[in-house]
Amino acid sequence: MKRKAFTLIELLVVIAIIAILAAILFPVFAQAKVAAKKTTAIANQKQIGTSVLLYMSDYDDVYPRNDDCYLNSSLNTALNNKTGNPAPWCDGTNGYPFRMNHYAWQKWVMPYMKNVQIFEHPGRQKFTGTTASCPQGAWAQCGQLMGGFAINLALTGAINTWNRGLTAPGRTRNSWLGGTQVSVPDVASAMLLFEFYNPDINFSPVIVDPVNNPLPDQVVYPMAIREFWAANFKKSDNACNPQPEDDTRRTFGGVVVCGMADGSAKAMPTNRFLSLTPTAAEYGVNVDNNTKCGVSSGTYRPTSTPNTGIKYPLWALGG
Repeated sequence: MKRKAFTLIELLVVIAIIAILAAILFPVFAQAKVAAKKTTAIANQKQIGTSVLLYMSDYDDVYPRNDDCYLNSSLNTALNNKTGNPAPWCDGTNGYPFRMNHYAWQKWVMPYMKNVQIFEHPGRQKFTGTTASCPQGAWAQCGQLMGGFAINLALTGAINTWNRGLTAPGRTRNSWLGGTQVSVPDVASAMLLFEFYNPDINFSPVIVDPVNNPLPDQVVYPMAIREFWAANFKKSDNACNPQPEDDTRRTFGGVVVCGMADGSAKAMPTNRFLSLTPTAAEYGVNVDNNTKCGVSSGTYRPTSTPNTGIKYPLWALGG
């Protein structure tokens, strides 16, 4: 019996059908993968938020904000093989792997977490290059997790006390709310944690009150400036004017995953995040060129004290 073979036309039809199915299904698979990573990011944020709440339950409702130097305390365990005085690994001589401050805020709650990977964003690779805070290499030499999840220092406050004199400027940066959860007007709406793709800082910058700027004890306010965050989330032209489209290099899946002060977490579209953030004019502060372009060293010193009476619960304002 003579076997009939496929004709060229039939083969081409089959190949065309396969190509059409692939064109339909591949984007679906990609979307499913992004959705899965968003879900994981939300779960990670919730676990971090829970660890902060556990910390606070042990410290009279006070948010963590420690600054110290501990031998072999690096988040990058490959660096934890030193002996003797840890100071050279805390003062920048050999990077900052053993420093416990806001650049390594994850260490504040590690006793309640015990899993470094939870602090990494599942949709992004860990930043391994050099940074302004660690020229030797963020992860390899300093053990700093950059480009993933960040903490809102305006709620926690921050201190810079290790190896510094009692009168050093900025030794203590106190939250304008007092640094306790009970002082936050609406914990379910106030952002404590969020995803932030920035290679140099892994926390929300703070606004330093210009009146108290020279003092060792300063008051800090949230970086609640819409123009700043628009520059971080959106594409921009050469003059740093934000465009409607998200910058996919800095955002993941069109959302900002936020961990709230009550321990919950959610994915917020970038436009929603911006709408819940006051403009500089509303906030009563000026915008310099760096702020307009979304650049910050971690502190911003405007020429006026922010107006905290406006109601923007995401930033714990107007309570």
